[in-house]
Amino acid sequence: MKASAFVYPWDVNGDPAAGEWIAGLGVPQVTLASAYHSTRALTPRHPRHRVVTAEHAAVLYPADERWTGRELRPYPAGAWAPGDAFGEACAALADAGLEVHSWVVLAHNSRLGAEHPGTSVVNAYGDRYPWAPCIAQPATRAYLVDLAAEAAVRPGAAGTELESLGWYGLAHLHAHDKTGGVGLGDAGQYLMSLCFCADCREGYAGHGLDPDALAARVREALDPVWRGAPSDGGWPGIEKLLGEAEAAGTRAWRDSVARRLQEDAVAAVREAAPEGFQVLLHADPVSYRCGANAGVDPAHVLACADGVVVPCTGGAGLLRPFAAQGVEGAVVAANFTVVSGMGGRPGTLADDIAHARALGAGEVRLYHVGLASDGDLDAVRRAIRGL
Repeated sequence: MKASAFVYPWDVNGDPAAGEWIAGLGVPQVTLASAYHSTRALTPRHPRHRVVTAEHAAVLYPADERWTGRELRPYPAGAWAPGDAFGEACAALADAGLEVHSWVVLAHNSRLGAEHPGTSVVNAYGDRYPWAPCIAQPATRAYLVDLAAEAAVRPGAAGTELESLGWYGLAHLHAHDKTGGVGLGDAGQYLMSLCFCADCREGYAGHGLDPDALAARVREALDPVWRGAPSDGGWPGIEKLLGEAEAAGTRAWRDSVARRLQEDAVAAVREAAPEGFQVLLHADPVSYRCGANAGVDPAHVLACADGVVVPCTGGAGLLRPFAAQGVEGAVVAANFTVVSGMGGRPGTLADDIAHARALGAGEVRLYHVGLASDGDLDAVRRAIRGL
Protein backbone atom coordinates (compact mmCIF):
# COMPACT_ATOMS: atom_id res chain seq x y z
CA MET A 1 0.00 0.00 0.00
CA LYS A 2 1.24 3.46 -0.88
CA ALA A 3 1.58 5.82 2.09
CA SER A 4 1.73 9.61 2.19
CA ALA A 5 2.57 11.82 5.15
CA PHE A 6 0.95 15.20 5.82
CA VAL A 7 3.46 18.04 6.21
CA TYR A 8 3.40 21.83 6.59
CA PRO A 9 5.94 24.04 4.81
CA TRP A 10 7.16 25.31 8.19
CA ASP A 11 8.07 21.74 9.15
CA VAL A 12 10.55 21.76 6.28
CA ASN A 13 11.76 25.28 5.52
CA GLY A 14 14.79 26.21 7.62
CA ASP A 15 15.49 22.59 8.57
CA PRO A 16 18.11 21.05 6.25
CA ALA A 17 17.41 17.60 7.73
CA ALA A 18 13.64 17.62 7.20
CA GLY A 19 13.55 15.89 3.83
CA GLU A 20 15.88 13.17 5.06
CA TRP A 21 13.94 12.33 8.22
CA ILE A 22 10.59 12.36 6.43
CA ALA A 23 11.88 10.09 3.67
CA GLY A 24 13.38 7.91 6.42
CA LEU A 25 9.88 7.06 7.60
CA GLY A 26 9.57 4.88 4.51
CA VAL A 27 6.88 6.92 2.77
CA PRO A 28 7.29 7.66 -0.96
CA GLN A 29 4.97 10.67 -0.90
CA VAL A 30 4.08 13.76 1.14
CA THR A 31 0.90 15.83 1.15
CA LEU A 32 2.15 19.39 1.61
CA ALA A 33 -0.14 22.26 2.65
CA SER A 34 -0.48 25.00 0.03
CA ALA A 35 -3.64 26.71 1.40
CA TYR A 36 -4.41 26.28 5.07
CA HIS A 37 -6.61 27.60 7.88
CA SER A 38 -5.41 29.32 11.05
CA THR A 39 -3.62 27.04 13.47
CA ARG A 40 -1.08 26.80 16.26
CA ALA A 41 1.31 23.94 15.63
CA LEU A 42 4.26 22.30 17.33
CA THR A 43 7.45 21.66 15.37
CA PRO A 44 9.24 19.29 17.76
CA ARG A 45 12.31 18.69 15.58
CA HIS A 46 12.85 22.06 13.92
CA PRO A 47 16.24 23.70 14.66
CA ARG A 48 14.84 27.26 14.75
CA HIS A 49 11.40 27.12 16.39
CA ARG A 50 9.08 24.91 18.41
CA VAL A 51 5.69 26.60 17.94
CA VAL A 52 4.28 28.14 14.76
CA THR A 53 1.20 30.35 14.94
CA ALA A 54 -0.61 30.75 11.63
CA GLU A 55 -2.82 33.71 12.49
CA HIS A 56 -5.37 33.31 9.71
CA ALA A 57 -6.30 31.19 6.72
CA ALA A 58 -3.81 31.87 3.94
CA VAL A 59 -2.22 30.65 0.76
CA LEU A 60 1.37 29.55 1.31
CA TYR A 61 2.65 30.82 -2.04
CA PRO A 62 2.31 34.12 -3.97
CA ALA A 63 -1.22 34.39 -5.39
CA ASP A 64 -1.45 35.28 -9.08
CA GLU A 65 -3.23 37.98 -11.07
CA ARG A 66 -6.56 36.12 -11.28
CA TRP A 67 -7.54 37.82 -8.02
CA THR A 68 -6.95 41.39 -9.16
CA GLY A 69 -9.95 43.59 -8.36
CA ARG A 70 -11.96 40.81 -6.70
CA GLU A 71 -13.61 41.34 -3.34
CA LEU A 72 -13.15 37.74 -2.24
CA ARG A 73 -9.55 36.68 -2.60
CA PRO A 74 -7.07 34.55 -0.65
CA TYR A 75 -4.97 36.12 2.09
CA PRO A 76 -1.18 35.95 1.96
CA ALA A 77 0.55 34.25 4.88
CA GLY A 78 2.53 36.24 7.39
CA ALA A 79 5.91 35.46 8.92
CA TRP A 80 4.89 31.84 9.54
CA ALA A 81 5.09 31.04 5.80
CA PRO A 82 6.64 33.96 3.89
CA GLY A 83 7.12 34.15 0.13
CA ASP A 84 6.72 30.90 -1.77
CA ALA A 85 6.85 28.71 1.33
CA PHE A 86 5.15 25.85 -0.51
CA GLY A 87 7.59 26.01 -3.41
CA GLU A 88 10.63 26.08 -1.13
CA ALA A 89 9.42 23.09 0.88
CA CYS A 90 8.34 21.22 -2.25
CA ALA A 91 11.83 21.53 -3.74
CA ALA A 92 13.49 20.30 -0.55
CA LEU A 93 11.18 17.31 -0.29
CA ALA A 94 11.66 16.44 -3.96
CA ASP A 95 15.43 16.57 -3.45
CA ALA A 96 14.95 13.92 -0.75
CA GLY A 97 13.24 11.67 -3.32
CA LEU A 98 9.67 12.30 -2.19
CA GLU A 99 6.71 12.82 -4.51
CA VAL A 100 4.80 15.93 -3.47
CA HIS A 101 1.03 16.45 -3.63
CA SER A 102 -0.60 19.70 -2.56
CA TRP A 103 -3.02 19.91 0.35
CA VAL A 104 -5.72 22.55 -0.09
CA VAL A 105 -8.17 23.65 2.62
CA LEU A 106 -11.18 25.37 1.04
CA ALA A 107 -14.50 26.14 2.79
CA HIS A 108 -12.95 26.89 6.18
CA ASN A 109 -11.76 30.45 6.70
CA SER A 110 -12.46 32.54 9.81
CA ARG A 111 -10.83 35.69 8.48
CA LEU A 112 -12.99 35.62 5.36
CA GLY A 113 -16.08 35.40 7.56
CA ALA A 114 -14.89 38.19 9.85
CA GLU A 115 -14.12 40.61 7.02
CA HIS A 116 -17.01 39.55 4.78
CA PRO A 117 -19.74 38.42 7.21
CA GLY A 118 -22.30 38.07 4.46
CA THR A 119 -20.40 35.05 3.12
CA SER A 120 -20.95 32.96 6.26
CA VAL A 121 -23.39 30.19 7.13
CA VAL A 122 -26.29 31.58 9.21
CA ASN A 123 -28.15 29.17 11.49
CA ALA A 124 -31.86 29.10 12.27
CA TYR A 125 -31.34 31.49 15.20
CA GLY A 126 -29.61 34.10 13.03
CA ASP A 127 -26.10 33.33 14.37
CA ARG A 128 -23.30 33.53 11.83
CA TYR A 129 -20.48 31.00 11.63
CA PRO A 130 -17.50 33.05 10.42
CA TRP A 131 -15.35 29.95 9.96
CA ALA A 132 -17.88 28.44 7.54
CA PRO A 133 -18.36 30.08 4.12
CA CYS A 134 -21.79 29.29 2.66
CA ILE A 135 -21.03 27.27 -0.47
CA ALA A 136 -24.45 28.07 -1.97
CA GLN A 137 -23.53 31.70 -2.60
CA PRO A 138 -22.33 32.25 -6.19
CA ALA A 139 -19.48 34.63 -5.29
CA THR A 140 -18.23 32.32 -2.55
CA ARG A 141 -18.45 29.31 -4.82
CA ALA A 142 -16.48 31.12 -7.55
CA TYR A 143 -13.83 32.05 -5.00
CA LEU A 144 -13.52 28.44 -3.80
CA VAL A 145 -13.33 27.01 -7.32
CA ASP A 146 -10.57 29.42 -8.35
CA LEU A 147 -8.71 28.85 -5.10
CA ALA A 148 -8.86 25.10 -5.65
CA ALA A 149 -7.32 25.41 -9.09
CA GLU A 150 -4.57 27.83 -8.05
CA ALA A 151 -3.58 26.20 -4.76
CA ALA A 152 -3.74 22.64 -6.10
CA VAL A 153 -1.67 23.05 -9.24
CA ARG A 154 1.61 24.30 -7.82
CA PRO A 155 4.97 23.80 -9.57
CA GLY A 156 6.39 20.47 -8.45
CA ALA A 157 3.10 18.95 -7.31
CA ALA A 158 2.03 15.66 -8.90
CA GLY A 159 -1.47 15.74 -7.47
CA THR A 160 -3.69 17.33 -4.85
CA GLU A 161 -5.96 16.58 -1.91
CA LEU A 162 -8.89 18.96 -1.49
CA GLU A 163 -10.13 19.30 2.08
CA SER A 164 -13.43 20.85 3.22
CA LEU A 165 -14.83 20.87 -0.31
CA GLY A 166 -18.43 20.96 0.87
CA TRP A 167 -20.53 22.25 3.73
CA TYR A 168 -19.02 23.39 7.00
CA GLY A 169 -21.30 23.69 10.02
CA LEU A 170 -21.34 24.10 13.78
CA ALA A 171 -18.65 21.57 14.63
CA HIS A 172 -15.35 23.41 14.56
CA LEU A 173 -12.43 23.73 16.97
CA HIS A 174 -12.61 27.49 17.28
CA ALA A 175 -10.34 29.56 19.54
CA HIS A 176 -10.98 28.39 23.14
CA ASP A 177 -13.96 26.44 21.86
CA LYS A 178 -16.73 26.03 24.43
CA THR A 179 -19.58 24.46 22.48
CA GLY A 180 -19.59 21.03 24.15
CA GLY A 181 -21.89 21.86 27.06
CA VAL A 182 -24.85 20.17 25.33
CA GLY A 183 -24.23 16.88 23.59
CA LEU A 184 -25.28 17.24 19.96
CA GLY A 185 -25.50 13.99 18.04
CA ASP A 186 -25.79 13.71 14.28
CA ALA A 187 -29.31 15.15 14.31
CA GLY A 188 -28.49 18.15 16.47
CA GLN A 189 -25.35 18.90 14.48
CA TYR A 190 -27.34 18.80 11.25
CA LEU A 191 -30.02 21.17 12.51
CA MET A 192 -27.42 23.58 13.89
CA SER A 193 -25.54 23.47 10.58
CA LEU A 194 -28.46 24.30 8.28
CA CYS A 195 -27.82 27.66 6.62
CA PHE A 196 -30.48 30.36 6.31
CA CYS A 197 -28.64 33.00 4.29
CA ALA A 198 -30.59 34.56 1.42
CA ASP A 199 -29.30 32.04 -1.13
CA CYS A 200 -30.14 29.04 1.03
CA ARG A 201 -33.58 30.40 1.85
CA GLU A 202 -34.22 30.66 -1.88
CA GLY A 203 -32.87 27.15 -2.33
CA TYR A 204 -35.23 25.70 0.29
CA ALA A 205 -38.14 27.47 -1.38
CA GLY A 206 -37.15 25.81 -4.65
CA HIS A 207 -37.60 22.47 -2.91
CA GLY A 208 -41.07 23.29 -1.68
CA LEU A 209 -40.18 24.55 1.80
CA ASP A 210 -41.17 27.87 3.35
CA PRO A 211 -37.84 29.14 4.76
CA ASP A 212 -39.40 31.08 7.67
CA ALA A 213 -41.49 28.09 8.69
CA LEU A 214 -38.47 25.83 8.29
CA ALA A 215 -36.30 28.00 10.56
CA ALA A 216 -39.06 28.03 13.16
CA ARG A 217 -39.35 24.25 12.88
CA VAL A 218 -35.60 23.87 13.43
CA ARG A 219 -35.75 26.01 16.57
CA GLU A 220 -38.76 24.07 17.82
CA ALA A 221 -37.03 20.75 17.16
CA LEU A 222 -33.93 21.87 19.05
CA ASP A 223 -35.79 23.08 22.14
CA PRO A 224 -35.83 19.65 23.84
CA VAL A 225 -32.21 19.06 22.82
CA TRP A 226 -31.12 22.12 24.82
CA ARG A 227 -32.88 20.55 27.80
CA GLY A 228 -30.95 17.29 27.42
CA ALA A 229 -33.05 15.18 25.04
CA PRO A 230 -31.00 12.91 22.73
CA SER A 231 -30.33 14.10 19.20
CA ASP A 232 -28.57 11.16 17.63
CA GLY A 233 -29.84 8.31 15.47
CA GLY A 234 -28.37 9.34 12.12
CA TRP A 235 -30.76 10.32 9.35
CA PRO A 236 -33.83 8.73 11.00
CA GLY A 237 -33.08 10.90 14.04
CA ILE A 238 -33.00 14.00 11.83
CA GLU A 239 -36.31 13.04 10.22
CA LYS A 240 -37.82 12.49 13.66
CA LEU A 241 -36.76 15.92 14.93
CA LEU A 242 -37.40 17.94 11.79
CA GLY A 243 -40.06 15.98 9.92
CA GLU A 244 -39.56 13.75 6.89
CA ALA A 245 -40.58 16.29 4.25
CA GLU A 246 -38.51 19.08 5.77
CA ALA A 247 -35.48 16.83 6.21
CA ALA A 248 -35.72 15.57 2.63
CA GLY A 249 -36.06 19.08 1.19
CA THR A 250 -33.08 20.47 3.09
CA ARG A 251 -30.90 17.53 2.17
CA ALA A 252 -31.87 17.72 -1.49
CA TRP A 253 -30.84 21.39 -1.59
CA ARG A 254 -27.59 20.92 0.31
CA ASP A 255 -26.56 17.79 -1.59
CA SER A 256 -27.12 19.49 -4.94
CA VAL A 257 -25.04 22.51 -3.88
CA ALA A 258 -22.18 20.35 -2.61
CA ARG A 259 -22.14 18.16 -5.72
CA ARG A 260 -22.04 21.19 -7.99
CA LEU A 261 -19.15 22.70 -6.06
CA GLN A 262 -17.22 19.43 -6.12
CA GLU A 263 -17.75 19.03 -9.86
CA ASP A 264 -16.73 22.61 -10.61
CA ALA A 265 -13.66 22.56 -8.38
CA VAL A 266 -12.36 19.25 -9.73
CA ALA A 267 -12.97 20.42 -13.31
CA ALA A 268 -11.09 23.68 -12.63
CA VAL A 269 -8.13 21.80 -11.15
CA ARG A 270 -7.98 19.43 -14.09
CA GLU A 271 -8.16 22.29 -16.57
CA ALA A 272 -5.17 23.94 -14.90
CA ALA A 273 -3.18 20.76 -14.31
CA PRO A 274 -0.88 18.72 -16.53
CA GLU A 275 -1.98 15.30 -17.72
CA GLY A 276 -1.86 12.65 -15.02
CA PHE A 277 -2.36 15.10 -12.14
CA GLN A 278 -4.24 13.25 -9.38
CA VAL A 279 -7.25 14.88 -7.68
CA LEU A 280 -8.52 13.43 -4.40
CA LEU A 281 -11.16 14.71 -1.97
CA HIS A 282 -11.16 14.37 1.82
CA ALA A 283 -14.58 12.81 2.22
CA ASP A 284 -17.21 11.24 4.45
CA PRO A 285 -19.67 8.87 2.70
CA VAL A 286 -22.65 10.32 4.62
CA SER A 287 -23.63 13.30 2.51
CA TYR A 288 -25.40 15.32 5.22
CA ARG A 289 -22.29 15.55 7.41
CA CYS A 290 -20.25 18.74 7.52
CA GLY A 291 -16.61 19.53 8.06
CA ALA A 292 -13.09 19.01 6.80
CA ASN A 293 -14.09 15.59 5.47
CA ALA A 294 -16.99 16.84 3.40
CA GLY A 295 -20.11 14.72 3.20
CA VAL A 296 -20.39 13.24 -0.30
CA ASP A 297 -22.34 10.73 -2.31
CA PRO A 298 -19.77 7.93 -2.90
CA ALA A 299 -20.90 7.11 -6.43
CA HIS A 300 -20.94 10.75 -7.44
CA VAL A 301 -17.56 11.68 -5.99
CA LEU A 302 -15.78 8.67 -7.51
CA ALA A 303 -17.26 9.57 -10.89
CA CYS A 304 -15.99 13.13 -10.41
CA ALA A 305 -12.55 12.81 -8.78
CA ASP A 306 -9.74 10.26 -8.88
CA GLY A 307 -10.51 9.09 -5.36
CA VAL A 308 -11.00 9.94 -1.73
CA VAL A 309 -9.13 10.25 1.54
CA VAL A 310 -11.30 8.85 4.34
CA PRO A 311 -10.97 9.46 8.11
CA CYS A 312 -10.22 6.15 9.83
CA THR A 313 -8.71 7.01 13.22
CA GLY A 314 -11.97 6.18 14.98
CA GLY A 315 -12.50 3.06 12.87
CA ALA A 316 -12.29 2.13 9.21
CA GLY A 317 -15.98 1.57 8.56
CA LEU A 318 -16.36 4.69 6.43
CA LEU A 319 -14.21 3.01 3.77
CA ARG A 320 -16.90 0.47 2.89
CA PRO A 321 -19.31 2.69 0.89
CA PHE A 322 -16.45 3.93 -1.31
CA ALA A 323 -14.88 0.52 -1.86
CA ALA A 324 -18.33 -0.92 -2.61
CA GLN A 325 -18.58 1.26 -5.73
CA GLY A 326 -15.99 -0.96 -7.40
CA VAL A 327 -14.61 1.88 -9.52
CA GLU A 328 -11.53 0.61 -11.30
CA GLY A 329 -8.47 2.74 -10.62
CA ALA A 330 -10.16 4.87 -7.96
CA VAL A 331 -8.00 5.72 -4.96
CA VAL A 332 -9.50 4.90 -1.57
CA ALA A 333 -7.00 6.09 1.03
CA ALA A 334 -7.37 5.46 4.76
CA ASN A 335 -6.34 8.47 6.85
CA PHE A 336 -4.92 7.71 10.31
CA THR A 337 -3.91 10.18 13.00
CA VAL A 338 -0.44 9.14 14.14
CA VAL A 339 -0.01 11.72 16.91
CA SER A 340 -0.74 10.14 20.30
CA GLY A 341 -1.50 13.51 21.89
CA MET A 342 -4.19 14.15 19.27
CA GLY A 343 -6.01 10.86 19.76
CA GLY A 344 -3.90 8.79 17.39
CA ARG A 345 -2.79 5.22 17.99
CA PRO A 346 0.55 4.83 16.22
CA GLY A 347 1.29 1.72 18.27
CA THR A 348 -1.57 -0.14 16.56
CA LEU A 349 -1.02 1.42 13.14
CA ALA A 350 0.10 -1.82 11.47
CA ASP A 351 -3.05 -3.62 12.58
CA ASP A 352 -5.23 -0.64 11.69
CA ILE A 353 -3.75 -0.51 8.20
CA ALA A 354 -4.33 -4.25 7.74
CA HIS A 355 -7.98 -3.78 8.74
CA ALA A 356 -8.35 -0.85 6.35
CA ARG A 357 -6.86 -2.91 3.54
CA ALA A 358 -9.41 -5.65 4.23
CA LEU A 359 -12.19 -3.07 3.92
CA GLY A 360 -10.97 -1.85 0.55
CA ALA A 361 -8.31 0.80 1.18
CA GLY A 362 -5.51 0.84 -1.36
CA GLU A 363 -3.49 3.70 0.15
CA VAL A 364 -2.69 5.19 3.57
CA ARG A 365 -2.40 8.78 4.84
CA LEU A 366 -0.51 9.69 8.02
CA TYR A 367 -1.73 12.74 9.92
CA HIS A 368 0.55 14.48 10.78
CA VAL A 369 4.25 13.60 10.90
CA GLY A 370 5.38 17.18 11.50
CA LEU A 371 3.38 17.24 14.75
CA ALA A 372 4.38 13.78 16.00
CA SER A 373 6.85 12.91 18.75
CA ASP A 374 9.92 10.79 18.08
CA GLY A 375 8.21 7.86 19.78
CA ASP A 376 5.18 8.20 17.52
CA LEU A 377 7.43 8.34 14.45
CA ASP A 378 9.27 5.18 15.54
CA ALA A 379 5.91 3.38 15.56
CA VAL A 380 5.12 4.81 12.11
CA ARG A 381 8.42 3.51 10.72
CA ARG A 382 7.70 0.03 12.01
CA ALA A 383 4.21 0.03 10.51
CA ILE A 384 5.34 1.38 7.13
CA ARG A 385 8.01 -1.33 6.83
CA GLY A 386 5.20 -3.89 6.80
CA LEU A 387 3.34 -2.40 3.83
